[in-house]
Amino acid sequence: MCSPTGESTPHETPKRAEDETLKEPFPWHVGVYDAHCHPTDTMASISSIKDMQARLLTIMATRGQDQDLVASVAEEHGIQDLSELHESSSSETLKKVVPAFGWHPWFSHQLYDDSKEKPSEDEIQAHKTKHYSSVLSPTPNADFIASLPDPIPLSKFLSSTRQSLLAHPTALIGEVGLDKAFRLPWGAVDQSTRNGDLTPGGREGRMLSPHHVKMPHQVEILRAQLRLAGELGRPVSLHGVQAHGVLFDTLASLWKGHEKEVVSKKKMKMIAKGVSEDFSSSSEEEEEVYSDDDEFGLKPRPKKTKEKKKKAYKPMPFPPRVCLHSFSGPPEMLKQYLDPKIPVKCYFSFSMGVNLGTAGGEAKFAEVVRACPDGQLLVESDLHKAGEDMDGYLEEIARRVCEVKGWGLEEGMERVRRNYEEFLFG
Repeated sequence: MCSPTGESTPHETPKRAEDETLKEPFPWHVGVYDAHCHPTDTMASISSIKDMQARLLTIMATRGQDQDLVASVAEEHGIQDLSELHESSSSETLKKVVPAFGWHPWFSHQLYDDSKEKPSEDEIQAHKTKHYSSVLSPTPNADFIASLPDPIPLSKFLSSTRQSLLAHPTALIGEVGLDKAFRLPWGAVDQSTRNGDLTPGGREGRMLSPHHVKMPHQVEILRAQLRLAGELGRPVSLHGVQAHGVLFDTLASLWKGHEKEVVSKKKMKMIAKGVSEDFSSSSEEEEEVYSDDDEFGLKPRPKKTKEKKKKAYKPMPFPPRVCLHSFSGPPEMLKQYLDPKIPVKCYFSFSMGVNLGTAGGEAKFAEVVRACPDGQLLVESDLHKAGEDMDGYLEEIARRVCEVKGWGLEEGMERVRRNYEEFLFG
């Protein structure tokens, strides 16, 4: 649900070029993961998930109307842990969904910070006017405000999202982010003529107005969701359109003071020298523990080997991992996220519709993909409808990425699979 212009709709499937030339068979058997998609925008397509060749779909929520839909799909198709994912790389399993819960920047105006203001029931309409007048630019008139839904308290949404994340142990936060390009559509959808197959709340063909959500409000809504991800240790799928600098600065403001120490080469050599001169006994040696079975009551027996335990997650004010979905920035911006001091591991996913859907995207695609570290690259469809088209777009972007990277298809898909598993599970 990302567009370089802000004018696309999640309900329009971009046309896919049909290539009749012979191609190397695509290695679906290794387990191909879609890092970002929106099939709950078209609930009639959900029954197609079981027949798809993709092994895993990461399904994003975006607004009030689809949070419960994503949860319901996860109840039927969701994986519970990495071992369940590894039980079969086959696409024939029903368990092939990872849910994501979040509030997209296109709808960020619908939330208000109730820690600052708590209108009474008598003040709801006045508060609605005041809220939308303060977060939208240019200031909307009364008719436009009347066409908008009553705003929702941010605390209520965060509480609901926390419960959804706790109910789904593999769930991440998404789709969230910042967007300078998008404009709100005019008026309300005509209920008598709307397409009933589509989940309400989207653009649905309406013309775009001049009104956009002010960036400070978008940042406020994003920061709240990033902090929740940090609290629960969940990864995040990030949307960024014409706001790459602001998005980076928003993340950086949360990890400030938690930067990693970068050890210089000189210091590393000194540490290595110190280790080589350390003649203390190895931590792997068995410690002798005594029993009372011998004549002195001190018979040595080897200590039982302790099982390695995964460290408990320590809540932080920032997420442990993020994926910049359909990353549309220049290589220089991508490299900012690779600073070794950053305590967040950053991944980058690419899609046909955004990264190769325009001449500008096509022109910089290869350079951006080459700049992306091999271990931090993901692929996605970003489509609103499950089924053959979603598989097709996922295959096409995977082929293009492998071509740029110089990977064989099977090698490339194995790399991307490992990257995704590290993104999701750490």
